[in-house]
Amino acid sequence: MVLEGNPEVGSPRTSDLRHSGNHGSCVLSSPGEDAQPGEEPIKYGELIVLGCCEEGGEETKAQRGEVTGPRAPSCYNGCLASGDKGRRRSRLALSRRPHANGVKPDVMHHISTPLVSKALSNRGQHSISYTLSRSHSVIVEYTHDSDTDMFQIGRSTENMIDFVVTDTSPGGGAAEGPSAQSTISRYACRILCDRRPPYTARIYAAGFDASSNIFLGERAAKWRTPDGLMDGLTTNGVLVMHPAGGFSEDSAPGVWREISVCGNVYTLRDSRSAQQRGKLVENESNVLQDGSLIDLCGATLLWRTPAGLLRAPTLKQLEAQRQEANAARPQCPVGLSTLAFPSPARGRTAPDKQQPWVYVRCGHVHGYHGWGCRRERGPQERECPLCRLVGPYVPLWLGQEAGLCLDPGPPSHAFAPCGHVCSEKTARYWAQTPLPHGTHAFHAACPFCGAWLTGEHGCVRLIFQGPLD
Repeated sequence: MVLEGNPEVGSPRTSDLRHSGNHGSCVLSSPGEDAQPGEEPIKYGELIVLGCCEEGGEETKAQRGEVTGPRAPSCYNGCLASGDKGRRRSRLALSRRPHANGVKPDVMHHISTPLVSKALSNRGQHSISYTLSRSHSVIVEYTHDSDTDMFQIGRSTENMIDFVVTDTSPGGGAAEGPSAQSTISRYACRILCDRRPPYTARIYAAGFDASSNIFLGERAAKWRTPDGLMDGLTTNGVLVMHPAGGFSEDSAPGVWREISVCGNVYTLRDSRSAQQRGKLVENESNVLQDGSLIDLCGATLLWRTPAGLLRAPTLKQLEAQRQEANAARPQCPVGLSTLAFPSPARGRTAPDKQQPWVYVRCGHVHGYHGWGCRRERGPQERECPLCRLVGPYVPLWLGQEAGLCLDPGPPSHAFAPCGHVCSEKTARYWAQTPLPHGTHAFHAACPFCGAWLTGEHGCVRLIFQGPLD
């Protein structure tokens, strides 16, 4: 799939920049390989939105164990609740465009700040403007780069944005209502992909607007680099975390870093919007790896490479696991009714009558019942009839976004308190992965729905009872 977007925007490489004193035209690289008619476009990778429900209300509360009646979650678990439409989706493939659309730094100008708007009046000229003071600005112009494709991500629905993302509030609800103010930038970041093998993808903070410009105002964090060039950070920043050991069974969470406008890597600021930048991390790069997380201060994206997706379970494998689990005929240990995970094709309006439910503190799986409430401990507290542990009691839902899974292992664990089910290694990885929240907080969350994880481990091993016969 080739993305929508403005074919005239691209992304900079600081190392290609030359000062305005270097006269003469910029020499472009050798042309990239254009896609031939009818040829399957080369896929650079896929972006997957992590959890958080598309709609709030009782569905979200049920998923968090806050209502007693059976409800279904309405989340990014494979698809937006309102459906994947155009550039607003739960996942999006980045593929090589029919023609290269990248740009790279060309000339740097020092100019009086009042004259910036006039200098940037040419919409065909891409540039980044750094306002140093009320009287002094630096403008970096860009020229076409035939070796790269660029994809922009942000809250704006304008045509230059390839992937439209919206804020998702902590605990699994979408930001809604007139008072909800978005923290995601309209032009949050851009990804630059090499059109030649190995098709390296690099991420940069900020994106070009409708006038083909990026503005870093007087209050934005910005500075001169040791080689005399300019760099800066966006207001709320773009954070990236590369997993240690790749995105596989042996993965472990990495360290969160901040990416600058020119793609350099820095340690985190004291708070998300602080003007003082972190320290430069010279031995790390902005190259995206399989399993890299991108946080836009309101939404977190997962980057999967084509090679990584080949190791991930397929939808057919997930369906086969569902059928295998149902073929074992698990039973409710109290009601003795047979339990079964419903087919994803049935929809998510409400839990099925045979839907498995779990006590998230102990992992004992039952059928749905309305007794055992311990309201002295809280309105949603239930007592497990087998082990007497008191805690949330929620329906189990198989995770349907295969790209979030580390391995094709059996669905043996559930996240607490939401009840999304996946393999043990997948559950333990995400339960150990802190995701940014607010200005400086981090919290592990379910990757399928975004609910904050609770309990000692954030997930629980499911204990099924087999049939008595």
